[in-house]
Amino acid sequence: MKTVYDFTVKDRQGNEVSLSEYRGKVLLIVNTATGCGFTPHYEPLEAMYKEMKDQGFEILDFPCNQFANQAPGDADEIHTFCTMKFGTEFPQFAKIDVNGETADPLFAFLAAEKPFAGFGKGLKNAALNKFAAMNNKKYGDKTYIGWNFTKFLIDREGNVIARFEPTTDMKDVRSAVAAELKK
Repeated sequence: MKTVYDFTVKDRQGNEVSLSEYRGKVLLIVNTATGCGFTPHYEPLEAMYKEMKDQGFEILDFPCNQFANQAPGDADEIHTFCTMKFGTEFPQFAKIDVNGETADPLFAFLAAEKPFAGFGKGLKNAALNKFAAMNNKKYGDKTYIGWNFTKFLIDREGNVIARFEPTTDMKDVRSAVAAELKK
């Protein structure tokens, strides 16, 4: 059975990194953007990272510019923004595509393991659903990720165990990570 450990990604400098380097850790893999309404998610993500990294937790940050061009900078600009504004210390990788023919294979795998099931109920979520559907129409059946700050929780064996859309309350994400770390 395939796990996230079977994938290789590129770090910010373009070097190959095998995700098997994270074997035995609980991972939260996130596609991010610096100019999105969900960009403030960096704050609770960094708080979780600081609090839980010594328990075997890692956040893997993958910037993506496919959602209304909300991550237009290069790797250094994005990294500087995140570290200066939010004090992020968790690993940030090269900017990637998460949808379409050029989608990173890791994100195609993550989405196949935990497919998009909508943004939830409520007016704000319905508005995002409509906007995302228009934005993502160009990717057709290769639309894997609905929007920025989609998060995938990975257990210590490399299995995808949960998907959190950006509309999920960060307290719920934190609780799921904490519960997985206790296993």
